[in-house]
Amino acid sequence: MNLIGSHYCRRLAGILLAATVLSACAPLRMQPAPPVTVSQLRFIGEQRLPVHMAFQGSVVGGLSGIDYDKARGDWVMVSDDRSERSPSRYYRARLDFDATAFKGVHLESVVTLRQPDGSAYPSEKALAGRPGIVADLESMRVDPRDGSIWYSSEGDVALGLKPFVRHAAADGGYLAELPLPPLFDIDAGHRFGPRDNQSIEGISFAPDGQSLWASLEGPMYQDGDLPTPAAGTVNRITRFGRDGRLLGQYAYPLGAIPAAPGKDKDGKDRYADNGISEILALGETRLLVLERSAVQNDAGVYRVYVRLYEIDTDGASDIASLPSLRGASYRAVKKRLVLDLDSVHLPKIDNLEGMGLGPALANGHRSLVLVSDDNFSKSQVTQLLLFEVLP
Repeated sequence: MNLIGSHYCRRLAGILLAATVLSACAPLRMQPAPPVTVSQLRFIGEQRLPVHMAFQGSVVGGLSGIDYDKARGDWVMVSDDRSERSPSRYYRARLDFDATAFKGVHLESVVTLRQPDGSAYPSEKALAGRPGIVADLESMRVDPRDGSIWYSSEGDVALGLKPFVRHAAADGGYLAELPLPPLFDIDAGHRFGPRDNQSIEGISFAPDGQSLWASLEGPMYQDGDLPTPAAGTVNRITRFGRDGRLLGQYAYPLGAIPAAPGKDKDGKDRYADNGISEILALGETRLLVLERSAVQNDAGVYRVYVRLYEIDTDGASDIASLPSLRGASYRAVKKRLVLDLDSVHLPKIDNLEGMGLGPALANGHRSLVLVSDDNFSKSQVTQLLLFEVLP
């Protein structure tokens, strides 16, 4: 039988849950990945893409997610452009590197992601107030079963758009949507649910491909306040079955903002934040978490702080049944610092949002690549950072 992208499977995807479609139509293309252990990360090199780079009729930028397609030997990178410059899309690229150097990034194609009716996602301007979905894509993963694509959107509280996780064929055609529980519904009154621009920011398949992890960038309204330079907060990280069943949910202790913001001309605090910008499942209970903070100085210039943590949900409380974490009793996940990007001493650390495990290097250790979202700003860069994972 053909892969999930066949016409038959597309029709089924419109009426069945994701798991039903997958079990009926998708033969195994890849072997389950073995668990990965990490003690440290060794920096190998950096590559950058030009700002506002034109490629196959699109504007390259806003790269918020990256993943390696083992069967094809290339990488997928999703843009968070809300169809304002080019339709919502992802890129395929070849990364040229070895254990000694990161030599180049070669874009190969751009793929438009499509809605159930086959149309591209519209921009907010194109909708002009009419009903519709504006996609704010933040993470993307290659399905270890068949090489299809899963991607997440943060939604938009002001527009009344809830976050979603969708499944697409490699050509961008819609296959299915992961059912999310009511906990992820948005509330215009800001009483519960994900905060605007703080929703589903990271997704990752478990190594065996049987479940999908999803992380919120910041705390839900009912769970806690946003982090400050004086105090951290708590985020929810959720494990879903391929059919959308909630398999577990855990509290992640998000760190405080690592520096105080500057002041504007009126003496008010400039912008500062901290949040989870990506996750990567390493084993049955272990994940790598990318915490990224942006802090403005007095002149309004941002400095970005990035830290990578390994967490373990073993022994942590399943908080799925807790409607609010304020005042609740629970055990958070265990958390260990793996790398503070400041220790790499790069000329610039930008808005790193994507993280993907790559092929093994010559010594058998896995590679790891981070990618930054330049927000299509001339003051920022699209950088890709390559590391060796030391087990």
